[in-house]
Amino acid sequence: MSLTRRSLALALAATPLAGVAAAQTPGLSAADKALVDRATAYLQGVTEARARFVQTDARGATSQGTVYLKRPGKARFAYDPPSGLLVVSDGGNVAVQDSRLKTFDRYPLQSTPLSLFLARNIRLDKGVTVTRVSRMADGFSITARDATRKTAGQITLSFSNSPLALVGWTVTDAQGRATRVRLAGLQRAPGLSADLFVLKNPYRNRA
Repeated sequence: MSLTRRSLALALAATPLAGVAAAQTPGLSAADKALVDRATAYLQGVTEARARFVQTDARGATSQGTVYLKRPGKARFAYDPPSGLLVVSDGGNVAVQDSRLKTFDRYPLQSTPLSLFLARNIRLDKGVTVTRVSRMADGFSITARDATRKTAGQITLSFSNSPLALVGWTVTDAQGRATRVRLAGLQRAPGLSADLFVLKNPYRNRA
């Protein structure tokens, strides 16, 4: 597995965050909880969108492309050449195709961080524990981990204030290695084609 592809797996499949157990938010102030509620309401309202993204892995290597989101459950990360990567969530599974290595992998959506903001009903108080709310001059971030503690690691969602918008996320694994995805120009994109969110294994029938 190449470094780029390894970092992709980390960013999209390393940290399960969706679950059914109610989570607590220890140490959060009323103001923190208000920001969590604000972020939740915003994410709930993002049904179809597109943006450019830049991904930086733990070694500092970067790649970029275009992301399409269609809630519930669907996303497409189309990496620019020469990456050869294409990542598609069809609502049930996340498929990762690497045309350079001619590999195809599939992960359950519910075992990836994508499920946190692709759910039909976004809940930051179900299945995850919000451990920190941080404020910056131009926005804020929310850090969460698996409420059941079955998986080490965490995800941090970053937002701008004016206007309120998701600007990226960082996934940190149990060893402290972080992969960051930064979004640029996130905008609503009604009418996205259903074909964007279908990805079949092109190598299945090859010898």
